[in-house]
Amino acid sequence: MKVLAILLTMPALALAQTREPPAGQGVQPYGVVDAGVVLERGCKQDCARSKVSPGISEGSRIGITGREALGSSGTSAVFTLEGGVENDTGRSEEGRLLGRQAWVGLDGRWGMLTLGRQYNLQYETLAEVADPFHGGLAGTATNLMGFTTRRYDNAVKYRTPSGHQWSASAIYSFGESEFSTSRNRAYGATLGFANGLFDIRLAHQRKRNPIEAVGTTQPVDLSARNTLVAANLNLGEATVFAAYGINRGLGSSPWDPAHPYGALALSTPSLYSHDMLAGVSYTSGRTTYMASFIHKDDRSPSNQDADQAALGVVYSLSKRTALHASFAHIRNRNGASYTAGTATETGKGNRAITFGLRHAF
Repeated sequence: MKVLAILLTMPALALAQTREPPAGQGVQPYGVVDAGVVLERGCKQDCARSKVSPGISEGSRIGITGREALGSSGTSAVFTLEGGVENDTGRSEEGRLLGRQAWVGLDGRWGMLTLGRQYNLQYETLAEVADPFHGGLAGTATNLMGFTTRRYDNAVKYRTPSGHQWSASAIYSFGESEFSTSRNRAYGATLGFANGLFDIRLAHQRKRNPIEAVGTTQPVDLSARNTLVAANLNLGEATVFAAYGINRGLGSSPWDPAHPYGALALSTPSLYSHDMLAGVSYTSGRTTYMASFIHKDDRSPSNQDADQAALGVVYSLSKRTALHASFAHIRNRNGASYTAGTATETGKGNRAITFGLRHAF
């Protein structure tokens, strides 16, 4: 718990949705509770317009993490079990008990190897390196960039040892589909360099994810290929962010075919697009300001381009508690229907204003 308190002294939102749970010997509980009011506009179907939402700046969660040293070899057994909570209603996120993370592995001088449900590397790169909103608030880059899946089931993941300027990682997700194991697998890798001033990371992932035919339903291939180059420059109180992404495949854009609104809004999602992001964050005392602009250049025949402009602010009341507010506006072209979501919700309108409170424990 002491390590978690130290981490939370960083500027608000400096910890991404993918932040690691507190490290240390033994077993430690931890969590985040985040909620607020969301005002949505520009909905293409009925929406609440104003509502209380969970997980605006970060996904609310309850987790347990553990570490045990294995003799004097420098290797430790590690695990994390983490469930998301929709704290506006008390339901579990995604309808899973441990839907956020559930993995076990070994961590040593050679790196870390883990098995289970884990974040995919393309999303980690976007949230940790590229996005000044770090995957949260109305300005999250996931509104236009990346693709729907943030985590892989049945995954084996490797990271090189921490504490070095150069880093690399790889992940492989076994399909384990009742229809076709080979057609439902995913894999990816990253290569990065960070020296405290400059942080750059290259990520590439491929996911084969067809919706199989059932009865008279035609099969739909939602495969995705995403390549992302992300970087940020730390100038002290200010940090400058930039990213460029290339996406191919019916499932490569941030839409969810399992979500009724997502399927309706993007009935002809992009097959090929380029994404560009520029952003900045500035910390003054207890307050952190964020701004970003994203352009999605859709190179499919439908040419459904989109732009997002976003602003956000976080005020730290203490080491563990913060107030936050944000605004995002998406300009869709040629029938595109991207929506302004938050850390845990996809949203229904092209404009959103949020006000909320986050507490970590």
